[in-house]
Amino acid sequence: MIDSALGGVMAHIRNTGDSKHGRPGGYRRSGTTMRRTLRREAPSTIGLLADEQDFAAMRRYRTFTFDDHTVYLQQVEDLLKSLSAQGMHATVALFDPEEYAEYCAESGLAPDTPASRSRFTAEIASAGATVAYTGQPIDTLIPLLVSRAVRRATWEYATMILAGLGECTDCGKDVGQAAFDRASHLLLRMLETAGQGTHHLVCSTPTDHENLLAVLHTERDSTGPARLETQEGAEFVTVLAVGIALERPGGVVLRTSRPGAQDRVHGWRLTRGDLAPLSAGEVFSAYCTDADTGEPVAPESHVEYCAGFDLGADTPESHH
Repeated sequence: MIDSALGGVMAHIRNTGDSKHGRPGGYRRSGTTMRRTLRREAPSTIGLLADEQDFAAMRRYRTFTFDDHTVYLQQVEDLLKSLSAQGMHATVALFDPEEYAEYCAESGLAPDTPASRSRFTAEIASAGATVAYTGQPIDTLIPLLVSRAVRRATWEYATMILAGLGECTDCGKDVGQAAFDRASHLLLRMLETAGQGTHHLVCSTPTDHENLLAVLHTERDSTGPARLETQEGAEFVTVLAVGIALERPGGVVLRTSRPGAQDRVHGWRLTRGDLAPLSAGEVFSAYCTDADTGEPVAPESHVEYCAGFDLGADTPESHH
């Protein structure tokens, strides 16, 4: 699209040139107009300091002129509104001061310059988590951005674990790939058996260093399979695959909503690298217990707590 627009600029210059003086007539006006057109087609990315601690860390740089986080957030929101009003696409990326300092040191850049901050923002936007600005308030955008960044970090860590498992000593197959295939198979079986409705799934898998958590939202109507968002589906399957490959205790909960009916909650526990159905009582106990305090939580009146259904033991195999 940009190449086409530049071609139009050159054609316009040729057609409106002043042959007497050898200068393109009207160049200043048409060039400015076309640059404005191109600017509207060039996306903008803003690196956002989401919390006050990160904001305070950036204040050590002389060229970072903000001194109040609340005012800073207001200015970011005003900028996003201004870009949107001009018809420009804008995305927001999470700016981490520690990662920025490391990036500058590795790249040989002076950290106390706007140009370095701009380069770092472009880097994290191309490889990290971003949120497209669609007019949402900054108080809505920040939690969404932080959640997406956490999901991205979880997925990268889980992928690293699977990649480092190597080959099975008995069959020679890649353990991480086999676990990923098995997790994909189990997820599809789960959604097929759950039927139509809006499905909300949560997978929890403990590792040596932290507890991995993945969330998946999907819908299925009566005419076809469940519609999966590619990135969210990959994140969920990867976290489940880690539990399968490491044979760690974990679990999956599925909540299904349908118009005019109670929500249904099913559950499974990860055991020996597979998903075993929980009983209705176990699902109720798990869902109605505070994970942090262990205290009971009142059950929801419009929810039916159900046993997990059998997902089968057919291929792909879960063990090698």
